[in-house]
Amino acid sequence: MSILYDEGQQAIATESRRVLDARMDKGRLLKLLEQVGEHDQPFWDTAVEQGWTALAIPEEHGGLGLGLIELGLVAQACGAATSGAPFLTSSYGLSQALLQGSDSALAANWLPKLASGEATGSVAFAEGNATLPPAPAVTFSGGKLNGTKPAVAGGLKADLAVVWANADGQPALVVAELAGASRAAVNSYDNSRLYADLTFNGTAGTVIASGEAARKLALDVLARMAVVTAHEQVGGAEVLMQVARDYAVTRKAFGQPIGMFQSIKHRIAEMYGLVEIARANCIHAAAQEGTDEFLLAAADARISATEAYDTNARDCIQIHGGIGVTWELGLHLHMRRTRSLAVEGGNMLFWEDVLVNELTGEKA
Repeated sequence: MSILYDEGQQAIATESRRVLDARMDKGRLLKLLEQVGEHDQPFWDTAVEQGWTALAIPEEHGGLGLGLIELGLVAQACGAATSGAPFLTSSYGLSQALLQGSDSALAANWLPKLASGEATGSVAFAEGNATLPPAPAVTFSGGKLNGTKPAVAGGLKADLAVVWANADGQPALVVAELAGASRAAVNSYDNSRLYADLTFNGTAGTVIASGEAARKLALDVLARMAVVTAHEQVGGAEVLMQVARDYAVTRKAFGQPIGMFQSIKHRIAEMYGLVEIARANCIHAAAQEGTDEFLLAAADARISATEAYDTNARDCIQIHGGIGVTWELGLHLHMRRTRSLAVEGGNMLFWEDVLVNELTGEKA
């Protein structure tokens, strides 16, 4: 596969960035940071209007039939704009679980709704620090879910969830409508992600995979979401690098731009290097969709993109000095987003373990 995007993919990247640049409002996003239970509805309306919700869903289910490459490009534009809603990633994860799961009737019912944006989804796998706990506390028996999944991204407003559960001693992926679950909003560092504790108390659900098949499918869903998230992180890291560069050539100290000082110059060069390494890994991972190398490539992309976004958020603020932490400048929109994305869908320790296991041939 070429490392270059084709003409159609470049058009998607350009248009999505143009639309978001025109419609995103920093003041609106800053307010969301302090509003528990609210997300950026204008952004989500834009995503539905532009057809981004349908990008990676097959045409027979009302989607556009494109793939992870195209969705990644949109996610990159969303990361640059610090868009305030988690559903582009979580609904995609749910749709892939439905597509690969064992219940075709369930997929036929929900995929068109996810494609149109009529419904939104979430992925409830983690418990505590465990991304895929070997013995989940949430149980599934007699067609019912019981237990709590903490701090689920998008869980406060999602209509449907795919849940990692314990079914008679073996893992299972269960799809459940969240109208049958109770939700408690989590006051977080990045409230626009709509984190919520989901408590199932006899909530009806449908098993779409069990045993080793459930684990394999869960890892694939996490890998796909990781690639989307990595693109989002690259978009944010690139913008931060550009903001730092622009400030360094205009802000003066001792009679010259601060970009003339080696400490600043070298730091921005390092930011650029991190962005390009992460971008290359994202392109490679998206191109490996459906291959035996996909999980390894996804781990590469996730780790390098997390490092790039984390480092660039920190260094951009430091290059700005005292003004970097002011509310008006808004750099903490990225600082908060980098911290939330770093743990959604598996933290660095999880993905480093996946990487090592894939390289050594051991079971993830």
